[in-house]
Amino acid sequence: MSRTVYCKKTGIETEGLDFAPWPGELGRRVFEHIGKAAWGEWLAHQTMLINENRLSPLDPKHRTFLQDEMQKFLFEGGADKPEGYSPP
Repeated sequence: MSRTVYCKKTGIETEGLDFAPWPGELGRRVFEHIGKAAWGEWLAHQTMLINENRLSPLDPKHRTFLQDEMQKFLFEGGADKPEGYSPP
């Protein structure tokens, strides 16, 4: 049976993640307070950030940037799109 969480991003009771998707304290917060649908939205936003900004997940500076954006997107009411971004 799946677990449910009150998702801080969507403001509704929803299906929770199966495991902490990120290491450390932020990963624990995401696991406890973010639903699967909101996490999927973040993954799409993260992909756009990686592509538009030409980021490498192997670069520690880029990982820190993505972690900060994840925090903003999931817990602080959203994150900005990259400058000059136009949807396909």
